Amino acid sequence: MALPKHLQNGLTPDELTFLAEEETIDIVPLFSMTRVRLLSGIYGPFQPPSAAQVPLWLALSLKRKRKCRIVPPDWLGIDRLQTLLKEERENAESFCSLPRRFIETSKVLLDVAPDDLMQPSTLRSLLKDLREVRQAKIRIGLQSEGVMRGSYLQVTNLTPLELTELKPFLVKAMGIMQSLEPRKDEDEEEEDEIGRVAGGDYVE
Repeated sequence: MALPKHLQNGLTPDELTFLAEEETIDIVPLFSMTRVRLLSGIYGPFQPPSAAQVPLWLALSLKRKRKCRIVPPDWLGIDRLQTLLKEERENAESFCSLPRRFIETSKVLLDVAPDDLMQPSTLRSLLKDLREVRQAKIRIGLQSEGVMRGSYLQVTNLTPLELTELKPFLVKAMGIMQSLEPRKDEDEEEEDEIGRVAGGDYVE
């Protein structure tokens, strides 16, 4: 069966990155200010060296202006990523649970604030390995019996961005499988013909 039309059109990777920047993150401000009111909420006070929680987009903006230091999330560390990578490799039948926006968040932090991260080159390598292991599982899943029959694909714990990347291939696969299925009217005609033969309607 093909995916419904309302599922065939989804968010783009850029739109998902935009949504990821609405997530909150801790910063250590390099300036002093009382609370600031924004459309998304009230943030502050900003008083170094105390940490403050702000949307990721605001943290990135302040970082670019050298007004803060970004505190990376707990999962964006070498030990944690090594553990996640090990679990992902050992769990061949399913996907490990990861932060919903881990791909988008890690990318923007590595691009904008590498000096706030421990060993950013190692983090990039671990994230790349983690992505490749999960993508390999997706490729195997696309060749699974469930997909070949046009029925289902295991996507539990895939992130929104991974689903967005997968969707074009899944839509195409489902379309191909649908085109290979016998049409209902053809099946009925074949059954009628078999019935006539069995009933003696055909004679030599």
